[in-house]
Amino acid sequence: MAQSYRVLIADDHPHAREAVRSLLAEDQAFVLVGEARNGTEALEQCRRLQPNLVLMDINMPGCDGLEATRQIKQHYPEIKVVVLSVSDNIADLFTAIQFGAQGYLLKNLDPDDWLTYLHALMEGTVEQSRELAGKLLYQFREGITDEEVTPSVLTLREREILLYVAKGETNRQIADRLVISEHTVKNHIKNILEKLHLENRVQLASFAVRHGLTRS
Repeated sequence: MAQSYRVLIADDHPHAREAVRSLLAEDQAFVLVGEARNGTEALEQCRRLQPNLVLMDINMPGCDGLEATRQIKQHYPEIKVVVLSVSDNIADLFTAIQFGAQGYLLKNLDPDDWLTYLHALMEGTVEQSRELAGKLLYQFREGITDEEVTPSVLTLREREILLYVAKGETNRQIADRLVISEHTVKNHIKNILEKLHLENRVQLASFAVRHGLTRS
């Protein structure tokens, strides 16, 4: 008998859940065991249902898909998580993989490609989409220059924020930690990017790792 996989869908849009449900129904290997409307529900249903695979939308109210992925992988590391998105946003991809997601699927991908990818993922024959993995590597390399500035140009508060960015935390999470406004966090990050001559959060995370700023 062919192996089957218990699947949980997490998406706040009913039509999106229906579309994924219909796609999975085309392949008997994937057995839908539950649906969640946000990250909090997804975590609870992982506890109750113990799925093999969670298909996780990124943008959900309250606890979003990235935070839910982090918590699920922390409590149930054996569960595979594939993050779903409408675009191949490099920052989302980086954060999802950093939080432990095994895969990243675009919602507009051909249905046959979805099923092929999921089979390969569950059977351990694929690590990451070549196109997205290549894009991730490109972004990391873009952040490295021969005349890169050093962390000494940053204030203590900017270094603190950079550390949280490297850990994959959102602006809202950083603001809550430091008891400042989200707007203030955005301004700090903008200043950090300008000082370091970088363009995005992925490059910031790469910079922090290279300079040992993430070590406790």
